[in-house]
Amino acid sequence: MAAVMTAQELTEFMQLVFEQVADDFSVDHVGDGEVTMRLLTQKKHLRPGGTVSGPSMFALADVAAYVVTLSMIGPKALAVTTNCSIDFMRKPVADVPLVAHAKLLKLGKQLSVSDVMIYSEGMDKPVARATLTYAIPPKSMG
Repeated sequence: MAAVMTAQELTEFMQLVFEQVADDFSVDHVGDGEVTMRLLTQKKHLRPGGTVSGPSMFALADVAAYVVTLSMIGPKALAVTTNCSIDFMRKPVADVPLVAHAKLLKLGKQLSVSDVMIYSEGMDKPVARATLTYAIPPKSMG
C-alpha cells in the first residue's frame, strides 16, 4: 500500500489541527509505511541536567506514530493513541534535534501499530524506542 499524503501535506495538516505544537516538529521523509521526522529541540524541551525531557521524547514518538498512520490513511484528525510503551535508553544530546524513524507494523481498519526509534541527530545508537497503537476513526468521522 502506498502513502497517500506527502511530507508537505502532513506538515500543513499538523499546522491546521495541532497549531499549538506543530512548529516543534518537521516531517523529513514519507515512504510507504514509514516516516522520518524531527523534534526541533528548544529550551522548553529540556529537563534539569541539560538533557531532553522524557515527555518531549514521548511527544516525538506519539506525533511520529500519528503522522505515519495518517500518511497511509489520509487526514483523520480524530485518530487517537490507545497504547504506548516507551524505553528510554540513552541520554539525548540537548542542543541538537531528535530524529524519529517510525514504521507501521500493522495497519488495519480500526487500529494501527507503529514502532518508533528516536536518535539524537548525529548519534548512531538510539536514545529511545516506542511502540504505539492508534485507533482509527470510522469513515463517517474525520
